[in-house]
Amino acid sequence: MSKSTKDILTIIKENDIKMIDFKMVDINGQYRHVTIPADNFSDDLLKSGIGFDASNYGYAVVEKSDMVFIPDPDTAVIDPFCSVPTLSMTGNAMIIGANENIPLAQYPRNIVLAAEKYMQDQGIADTMMILPEFEFYLFDQVGWNVQPNEVSVILDTKQSYWNSAIEGQGVIVPKQKAYHIAKPFDQAYECRSEMCMHMKDAGIEINYHHPEVAASGQFEIEPQLGKMSTMADATMWIKYIIHNTALKHGKTATFMPKPIYGEAGSGMHVHMLLLKDGKPLFSDDNGYAHLSETAHYFMGGLLKHIGSLCAITNPSTNSFKRLIPGFEAPVTVGYATSNRSAVIRIPAYAKSPEKRRFELRNPDATCNPYFCYAAILMAGIDGIKNKIDPHANGWGPYDVNLYHLPEEEKAKLKHLPTSLEEALNALEADNDYLTAGGVFPKELIKNFIESKRAECRQLSAIPHPAEFDKYYNL
Repeated sequence: MSKSTKDILTIIKENDIKMIDFKMVDINGQYRHVTIPADNFSDDLLKSGIGFDASNYGYAVVEKSDMVFIPDPDTAVIDPFCSVPTLSMTGNAMIIGANENIPLAQYPRNIVLAAEKYMQDQGIADTMMILPEFEFYLFDQVGWNVQPNEVSVILDTKQSYWNSAIEGQGVIVPKQKAYHIAKPFDQAYECRSEMCMHMKDAGIEINYHHPEVAASGQFEIEPQLGKMSTMADATMWIKYIIHNTALKHGKTATFMPKPIYGEAGSGMHVHMLLLKDGKPLFSDDNGYAHLSETAHYFMGGLLKHIGSLCAITNPSTNSFKRLIPGFEAPVTVGYATSNRSAVIRIPAYAKSPEKRRFELRNPDATCNPYFCYAAILMAGIDGIKNKIDPHANGWGPYDVNLYHLPEEEKAKLKHLPTSLEEALNALEADNDYLTAGGVFPKELIKNFIESKRAECRQLSAIPHPAEFDKYYNL
């Protein structure tokens, strides 16, 4: 049920709220915010909104950059990290019109809503349900320096294998042996449990949390399936909770895909399924892995566009340091059941018709979740509309470990991009499926590509410490 101004005023009164924090999203998927005294909240504010400069958020708009942010009262939640009682809301960015405000087409939240509407207008489905898995690292110490005379990074986790020689340390996790490891080795248990409690208080139901493979502080929190647009909002809030709870416990959290050389990287695998009239569209007892023709066409769309999708789902240069063989990260364009070496994996444990689904394994949480989820849906819609059969296109199913194939067989496979530059080139050449129905504005895609290419140029110009190791004495 939608919340009204009266509902918000009741929350303010019952919880002695002093401030209302409006959280907005920039082009990179990071929160920005502006705060007002709770006494200033009114019905007029919900209609008229709060002005802001969209150019400072990374949006290259043809119109004047002065925009208005319209809060969505349904997103209201008490912020547990503010000592002054604070109610938090997100919402949508609008262009100020003569008679009425118009949604800013480039704003991430508007794009995910436009993708859902496009799916509905095409008669494909009513709802897309997704489940993103959140892998992240918790460090006890981190610091870096990028100066002309020093390029360095240092980080530490107390229980990591590299601290085994420290007197009195004792509790040490061997390299790449942390998966589901219990106390006393799991020293971040209370921290993660508190994270999950904050998520539940915000209306985000959690399946579980646990240590991941990497010994140096890698963990996972998995929420339950949710509507795509709702889960996009939840993704922002989940990351916010993880970062802030970590700080409260004297730690620092990162969703950087590959912060440690030689350890497992952190992804954000996205599970998905479609519903129409409340019925699952991906289930078929007679299909491969009990998935329907519609599900296979959706997978076909993802696999056809996977190169350009990577620019949106893996938008950092560090992302491609994770997408390498040997760490359960996908490198091959293909699908299979219970196979983590293919970019699409069908979980064998999802047996009931309403839970039958597949997961896209390449995304990571450096992405803008609104862009990521909307792009995944648009690629799937393209697959359904054009009946792109993944098997007929030679993309599987691969029910073997693709890492262990002979080299001559590996050479026949299609692979994911190996760099952000390669993914951006793919996005420039292949984006019609994103702009269908006006969901992704062409101006946004152009600006996104230009911005990310500038990022790549900047980072490629900085000498890396490993280059000194390789080349200094030649």
